[in-house]
Formats: sequence, C-alpha cells, structure tokens
Amino acid sequence: MWERERVSKTTTKTLQYRFDGPEDAPVLILGAPLGTTQHMWDRQIPELSQRWRIFRFDLPGHGGAPAHPATAVGELSDRLLATLDSLGVQRFGYAGCSIGGAIGADLALRHPNRVASLALVAASPRFGSADEFRQRGVVVRTNGLEPMARSAPERWFTPGFAAAQAAIVEWAVQMVRTTDPGCYIAACEALAAFDIRTELGRIGVPTLVLVGAEDQVTGPAEARTLVAGIPDARLALVPGASHLAPVEQPAAVTDLLVTHFSTSWQDTVAAIPVPGAGPALSAPVLPIAEIAPAIDQPEAVTNGRADPFEPGMRVRREVLGNAHVDRVLAASDEFTGEFQELVTRYAWGETWTREGLDRRTRSCITLTALITSGHLESLAPHIRAALRNGLTPAEIKEVLLQTAVYCGIPAAGAAFTIAQTVIQEETRPRP
Repeated sequence: MWERERVSKTTTKTLQYRFDGPEDAPVLILGAPLGTTQHMWDRQIPELSQRWRIFRFDLPGHGGAPAHPATAVGELSDRLLATLDSLGVQRFGYAGCSIGGAIGADLALRHPNRVASLALVAASPRFGSADEFRQRGVVVRTNGLEPMARSAPERWFTPGFAAAQAAIVEWAVQMVRTTDPGCYIAACEALAAFDIRTELGRIGVPTLVLVGAEDQVTGPAEARTLVAGIPDARLALVPGASHLAPVEQPAAVTDLLVTHFSTSWQDTVAAIPVPGAGPALSAPVLPIAEIAPAIDQPEAVTNGRADPFEPGMRVRREVLGNAHVDRVLAASDEFTGEFQELVTRYAWGETWTREGLDRRTRSCITLTALITSGHLESLAPHIRAALRNGLTPAEIKEVLLQTAVYCGIPAAGAAFTIAQTVIQEETRPRP
C-alpha cells in the first residue's frame, strides 16, 4: 500500500511523486504549499489511502526534487499532467494547499475534464500582492532561504501550537531550509502572477474550500471570496488552525476531505468507481448559489494589430511594481495622462515586451543609460526593478563600477549612494 518516492523522468516536464493506496482505487492527488514537501500530508494518508489511490508530488526543488524552476502556476499544472499522462492517470480528485490549491484551480479551469472533485485548502484567487511575492524573491536571492525558514512557523501555525510542538516546528523550518532557492524564487514569481478572480465562475467541479480559522496568510476572507465565486462550492472553517491546517488539525481536515470526496465526486467517466459515503462533516458547510461566468473581452486592435497598451501595463507593473505604478498613475491628470499612456504603450508595450533581450539585460542597460544621462531621479525605481528582474546586489555593483569607468566617477558615485539605500531597503526581510 505504501510506496517509495519516485521521479517520473529526469526532465524539466515532470515531477517527483509517490503513490499510496490500492492500485484499483480512484486517484486522489494532494498538492503541498510553497516551501514544504509532500510529507506535510503524512497524517492524512492512513485514512485517505483506504478509499483512494493517493498521489502526492513535490514542487520543483522541494523535498529533493530536481531543481527545474517553474515561474507560472500553469507550468506547474502542465508538469503535473505530463507526469499523470506518463502513468496513465486520466481523471482524478484533487486537494491542494496554498500554491498546491492554485494548481488545482488552474487544472479545473484549463482541464475540467480531468478533475472529478476539488478541495482548495488555505487557498486564494490571488495570493497577496505581486509586489509582496517579488520582494520575497529579492530577499531570498540576496540572503538565501534562512529568513523565510525563520519566519515560517509564525506564518504557518497558531502561537499555541508552535509553542507546544517544537519538533513539528523544527521539521517545518528544515523543509524550507532544504528547498532550492532558485525554485523557491520561481514559485514566488508564479504566485505573483496568479490571479483568477474574474474566472472563478468557470470552475464547474464540486469544490470544498477549507481554511483555518486563524490563518493570517490566506484566511477566511479569501476563502469566502472563493466560495462566492465558484458555482458549486462549500466552505469549511477549521477552528484552532492556521495556514498549515492539515498539519495542525489533521483529524478535522481528514474528516472534511473524506466527506467531500466521498459525496462530491463528479463522475463523467464510467470506468472510474466512486467511493462510498463518508462521515458527517466536522466543520460548518454552506452551499453557495451559482454565479454567472466571466465573459472574455475582445482584445483592442490598433492599425490592424493588437494594441500594446495592455501588455505594456502588465510588464510595467511586473518590473516596477504595482505600488510605484499606482503612485505615478494617481499623480497624473488631464495634462500628463496622455504622456503616461505613451510611456506604457511604447516604452513598455513596444520595447520591454520584445524577446530579443531578457529583463536582466534590459535592467543593466537601463541603469547605465540613466546614470549616463544624469537622470538619477529615475534610478531608484529601476534599482528596485533590477532586483525584481533577477540581478543580485553584487551584479548591480558591477554595473555601477562599469559606468564609473565609461560615464564618470561623480555620476557613478551618486548612483552608488542611491543604489545602496534601495538595496538595503529591498533586501531586508520583512515581517
């Protein structure tokens, strides 16, 4: 019944996984959060594996999995499907926690024929802000994973549990410490870009939204947003649990999952048996009325081709951060508004979106150009952008040293002063 961990292939297209449970049972997939491994589900396995063939997987670079970074939730979903395809698994139930839940929601949106039932644990249609996750990537790129490891217990567990369960807390910290930093940063990029708020109405699979009552990361408010948007969704609130509810309240979470997947398995493939009824739910469950799906808007066209404004705004926000762009746009008026449109459409939509150079290189060029031209008032946001685009403080220093030789000592000196302040601020771990 219990099987060792496997890596399906040594390629970038598949994932490390393991099976537990009867080979002829329907498959139930369990997805783990950022910074954890598949073993966070260990306490659910004995009971779940009596009814289902449990499939667990590790995110890239987590739990000893090959370190092939994925910077989009859809890319993680594609790798999971490639792994399942290689094993002949076509239809399955899916329960995922945090980014694991994001993968499940993405599968339900893009591959609804594959998902028989869905549970979203400590999940959200949008995880915080894009700026928050990109700044976390900057911290990890500069300081390694130790700041994330040290702060994990307060994000994942209630204070009482953390104080009483020192061994579990240390286990959680070690999971983070042993994660590949590049894969962690890539997953932060994936979460920064994840936003399905306008698409929730298209999730057509029966869905349990499960959340710890004391979750400060993706709490009850985010859970209710999911339930309000997904037509066939129910809410389960777990008392005495924070973000890693399956670890902190394993019996309650197991009970909820057994009941949901036993009674809400949308079986459209006759060859897959449906498990029998389970026990009553141990947390409140409320049905939500159906909400109409969002309607895709046609893309604007200018002179026979797509208007670069929307992709330009997307890249501008990704590179400079929402907070900076929001401040600039809020300060614009009738006089300056058209200039901001021009910047978005042509600087960002026509130039920064080109494939000829990656964003790291474009940041190097931009920093050099700003210093050379004396436009130091624009340097600070582009130092932040360079960090977000993957340059380390050491690499930024090399760019500034290069400009000192070719652009002048005074200009480079002023740039060093600005850069030092920005780097200290951006690479400092935040609560």
